[in-house]
Amino acid sequence: MSSANDLSAGQLSALLHFYAEAGVEWMLEEEAVDRFAEFDALKSARRTASAAAPQSDNQQAASRTSPSPRQTPQPDRAAGMPQPAIPDGEAVQQARFAAETARSLTELKTAIEAFDGCNLKRSARSTIFASGDAASGIMLIGSGPGADDDREGAPFAGRPGQLLDKMLAAIGLDRAQILLTQVIPWRPPGNRVASSAEMEICRPFIERQIALAEPKVILLLGNFAARVFLGENDTIHGLRGQWREIAAGGHIVPAIATLHPQDLLTAPINKRLAWNDLLELKRKIADL
Repeated sequence: MSSANDLSAGQLSALLHFYAEAGVEWMLEEEAVDRFAEFDALKSARRTASAAAPQSDNQQAASRTSPSPRQTPQPDRAAGMPQPAIPDGEAVQQARFAAETARSLTELKTAIEAFDGCNLKRSARSTIFASGDAASGIMLIGSGPGADDDREGAPFAGRPGQLLDKMLAAIGLDRAQILLTQVIPWRPPGNRVASSAEMEICRPFIERQIALAEPKVILLLGNFAARVFLGENDTIHGLRGQWREIAAGGHIVPAIATLHPQDLLTAPINKRLAWNDLLELKRKIADL
């Protein structure tokens, strides 16, 4: 068995990246755990349960033959238990109604936090809503929350967020002065891609965000966000760098796609492509 000391810097970096993609967030427990003692305790509990099984069977047989004058009230199984998921079609309708009735970004945030029709919410720690200033007219839309976003409750946290800050600063922007948001408000387990059903449930919320914010220009970050709004199945390398128009709630906005900061952390050689896209964004903002 190899230890971390046996790995090169490149191998260790690749291993840590694999763990992050798999959803591993902490490498160590806060306190040491004796797994051998846990296993011994488990075996002991099984032996005790096996020894008690014949007696339990006899008691159950007696209870079946003896009438009980009163029924013992059963605990409410629904209390504290997650409610079953509603059908996808019904969930989409509920999401549309909740989104359309919101008259401001604040009301939309409240509606999303109260919405329980998407299974992603059940496994996520946080509901991630937009941050920044909608009045700027500049909107950045990412694919979905990562582990750092979910843990901190804000979009573009951790290392991807730090890289994004540098990218924005290079063209004279600051995250506090623009609107940052995500296509999906809840982190999929293990950072997997959201399913088509999950996307359709969440779509009314992101489209309503665009309609309420009324941005003058949109930057789409990553493969998933680009495919959702541009309606194509090409990779981000085929979708990036081209100005398109997207519609949301009757609002038409020019949009350009580029690589997500996480993509650039994985493959830094692509930073030159993202830089060209950022320069295009800067020129568009100047024209507006």
